[in-house]
Amino acid sequence: MRALRSIAILLPVCALLAPVRADTERTDLPQRQELRRADLAASPDMEVITSVSEIRKGETIARHSHHGVETGYVLQGSMVQLPGQAPTMMQTGSSFINARDVPHAGFTVVGDQPLRLLTVHVVDRGKPLYEWVN
Repeated sequence: MRALRSIAILLPVCALLAPVRADTERTDLPQRQELRRADLAASPDMEVITSVSEIRKGETIARHSHHGVETGYVLQGSMVQLPGQAPTMMQTGSSFINARDVPHAGFTVVGDQPLRLLTVHVVDRGKPLYEWVN
């Protein structure tokens, strides 16, 4: 009887949480591990998000943009390929900056070792971190 009562309580809770988890997956990269999130002192409407992502051979980072600036550092380089182009090396130790609302990425990792990136986003609070581009 107690077990049935527990199940009766857990099922509605799980039903409420499932859409939240599904929405998170649609607006984020599964390869991204968030390290820290903090308010931007100069602007209460923005936040700073530091993350590490590991993208393995055969995985693709879909083309996307951000509601703010993204800067990054390549912790471990790998060969990547954009559709219809020759593979190119993202070198360990290189850095990048992506401007607000400018689509970028859309590549597949084709090298044998995973691509590892450290990223810092300075973005609008309350908006999704990723806006996917078709």
